This record gives sequence, C-alpha cells and structure tokens, in this order.
Amino acid sequence: MRGFGVCETQTNRQVTPDRLFQAASISKPVFALAVMRLAQSGHLDIDEDVNIYLNSWRVPKSGDWQPRITLRQLLSHTAGLTIHGFPGYPNSAPLPTLVQVLNGELPANTEKIEVNIIPGLHFRYSGGGMTVAQQVLVDLLGQPFPEIMHELVLEPLGMINSTYQQPLLNDWLTKTATAHSCSGISVEGKHYVYPEMAAAGLWTTPSDLAKLAVEVMRVLHGFPHAIWNKQTLEEMLRPQQPEQIQGTNDQFIGLGNGLFVGLGFFAGGGIGDGFYFFHSGHNEGFGSLMRVYSQIGKGAIVMVNSNRLELIPEVMRALALEYDWPDAFAKEKAILPLVQANRYCGLYSTKVGLQFQIITHDRNLFVQCQQQPPLQFFPTSELEFFAKAVNTNICFEQDETGNVTAMILNQTGVTSLRQQANQHIRAEKQKGE
Repeated sequence: MRGFGVCETQTNRQVTPDRLFQAASISKPVFALAVMRLAQSGHLDIDEDVNIYLNSWRVPKSGDWQPRITLRQLLSHTAGLTIHGFPGYPNSAPLPTLVQVLNGELPANTEKIEVNIIPGLHFRYSGGGMTVAQQVLVDLLGQPFPEIMHELVLEPLGMINSTYQQPLLNDWLTKTATAHSCSGISVEGKHYVYPEMAAAGLWTTPSDLAKLAVEVMRVLHGFPHAIWNKQTLEEMLRPQQPEQIQGTNDQFIGLGNGLFVGLGFFAGGGIGDGFYFFHSGHNEGFGSLMRVYSQIGKGAIVMVNSNRLELIPEVMRALALEYDWPDAFAKEKAILPLVQANRYCGLYSTKVGLQFQIITHDRNLFVQCQQQPPLQFFPTSELEFFAKAVNTNICFEQDETGNVTAMILNQTGVTSLRQQANQHIRAEKQKGE
C-alpha cells in the first residue's frame, strides 16, 4: 500500500495509506455485499417485490400501472429506474432526506426516481436504483444506514478506516483527503456531501477496499468463510440478464467488450485466469477504480482526490505491466490485406439524409463524413473495418451475389468512468455508386 502526493494543494500533508477518500460509486458493490448477506441469512429475498419491504416510500405508479421491481434488478441496474448519478451537495448547502431524494423534492438537486422503461429487460446504470435499495434496508431493519453498513460489512471485514456517514462526524474529518477540481483548486468545504449513501457515500481507503477484495478471493478459492459463502459470491459475479450469457471464445456478451453486470460488481475477461471483477467511481473531486483478478489473486485499488481521472487508468496500466495481469492491454487487431477495394466505394446515406463517402487510395479505404477529412479504416475481415484514430468501426452488408449494399458504423465514447455512449448508424449504398 502506498500513498503519493498531498491531501490538499498548498499544504505539506502527505497522502498515507490510512487517508480517507470518497469511493464514489464503489460504494455500490460494497452495499451489494450487505444486501446479499441479508439474503444469505434469509432476512430478505432479492427476487421479491421491493414494495413488500418498503413502508416510508413506495415505488411510484406510472399512470395506472404499478411496476414490480426487485433487489436483484436494483443491484444489477436492470430495474428501469431513472437518475444515473448524483452531483452531491456543498458542505454549506441544506441536505435532503432520503425520501426527498427519492421524490425529487427540495432541497434535493435531482429529479424524482421513477420507472420509465419495463423493468428486467435492459441494463441501464442507475444510482437512483441503489438509492431505492438503500431505503429498503433502512425500512426493513429500522436502523440508520451507516450503522447497517458498519454492522453487516465494514466491521466484519476489519475496515476500520471506512464509513458511510454523510456528512462526516468531526472525529473523521481530520483523516480525509481534500477534493480538487481539474485545475487543482480545492472544492468548497473541502468535499461534497452525498446523502445517497448506498450509491456514492462511502469514505474509505485503498487498504480497506483491499481487505474486501482479498476476502472475496479467499472464499471463491474454497477457504472457510466467516461472512459470505461461496455460493453467494458466485451469484454476485455472474451475469444477471439473459442477453449477458456466455458467448463464443469463453467471453461474455451483453455490455460490449466481454463485460457484464453482476450484483453490485461489473466483471469481464471471460473464464479462467483472465476473469476479473471491478467497479469505478467519480464524486466531485474524487475518482477511484477497483480491478481484481479473482482466479490468480491479483488486482489493485487506485483512489485520487482530483477530477483529473485520466491518471487512474495510467496507474492501472503500470501495475498491470509490473505484475503481469492477464489481458491487461488490448490486443492489437490483425489487419488483413484489402482485396477488391473498389467494391466498397460509393455514397452511403441514412434515412435522415446523413451521408458517408467511401473512397480508396493505394488500396487503402477511407470514409469521409460531412466536412471531416477522410478517415482511414483498416480491414479485420472481408466486411469488418476499424479506425485507429477514433473508437469507430464499420461493418458492411452484402447481398446474395456479393454486392455491398449497406454499412453500419459503430462508435463508443467513454464520457466518464461510469458511463459509455454508444452510437450505431446504418447507411445504405446509393444505386449507381
């Protein structure tokens, strides 16, 4: 365990392994462990309608329709609930109750949390869903949420430098790092407050999160368990949706790039040594990433007190290289010779009039869109191409005679550590082209 840098700019307070950072969305899988401990002991059923357990708030109707959602859906982001994430509150701002957050009532700074797609059909990341699950545990157990988490997870794992208390009590404030903007300026009040504790409220250290990761790996490897049994943890680390079943080449399908969502955790890497579970997080002025290869007992937790989140993957890549993590670096795609390059050339148009011009030069294929300069694409098969310069690939369609008839352009853009924006555009080749 190592700490680097300072707790706050223009001070000499060094970051140490016991310095507290906001874990942001890594709060979610830690919270999921609490839910699954209750399920393991028979205190709740993760496939039961959560309205059975709720008494201070109810999942709202949509018109005359009453959605049925479960804890399994809430923990796997498949409940169809709104609110991706929460912006937090400055220390000086009035704080809403959890019910006010759920209802979108002032002083809450987010809209009400509600179902607006059919639950159970699709993955859609929802901090709002975790907040509903937080209310379930509070109503079920009749205790303050930080006490619930301390009793069910933090204390049993020996996470002595961790708390879900929001806002922090005075004796914890001296242990924290200060949040910073991208420009290195301390945020107002040194950090924001997150009453949405299950979704974003955990204060912890990489050392404490490592205790959690080690316990999960121990149990998965068959060592005696004291808290969660192997069956419970395996349930948390398997796909929860039919479309996330195992695909070809020992990979999972569902979220793209072989990734799937379990209960609280995300996972990927197929089966065997390459399998890993992970979660990232971003609160105002804090960023974090946990990545654990459970089969081989390797992994790391990186936490920073800045919005400069690009540092996190760089640190992870350095650790991956040093400790020889499986498949830590994306394999370069094999580029094939382009045969019959002219068959792809022509003008392709979408139904709404967006146009793409496919041209070739020296047996290389280029795509020109609107006023952009031509962008080169490289073939990995007869019909599949990718761009090195951007996260974009093209798949061509052909008829039974082998004539190219259309192209599908796919783009993936990471907008934050927690969110991916995917775009799919289909354009048909114009006749005579």
